[in-house]
Amino acid sequence: MPSAICKNGRFPVQTSHTMTDYSIFPVINATLNGCSAVLLVTGRALIARGKIAAHRAVMLTAFATSSVFLACYLYYHAHVGSVHFRGTGWSRPVYFTILTTHTILAVVIVPMVLITLSRALRGKFDRHRAIARWTFPLWLYVSVTGVVVYVMLYRVFV
Repeated sequence: MPSAICKNGRFPVQTSHTMTDYSIFPVINATLNGCSAVLLVTGRALIARGKIAAHRAVMLTAFATSSVFLACYLYYHAHVGSVHFRGTGWSRPVYFTILTTHTILAVVIVPMVLITLSRALRGKFDRHRAIARWTFPLWLYVSVTGVVVYVMLYRVFV
């Protein structure tokens, strides 16, 4: 169970009628991010080997996994608010640098993924490849740093 402190100061969140435990969401979110990262690397390896159908299936699964992550992330933070980092000393600039780059690129990557996917599904493969060479490393970075943020926030500096 996460022991990080939420904006409202507690896990689980108390509502007027029930008590709902949202503490499973950080684990779900990190798992989805980790799965997305593995799927992205797998998809990249498949296309490098010319396995187009397998690449397509894996990348659509990565898109679905990232979409479920986004829904879970938004749901969690809508109910819990922000979670404060409890690390001290050197860990703070490291954590906030990772978090800042992760957050900025997470915003940037959404339209890039949609454009990349759209071009592939419409058969515009030259244009798909042109943007995918940027989308892939950024999407992978966001997925991996999502897991790093989770580990730092909920496991290491608690």
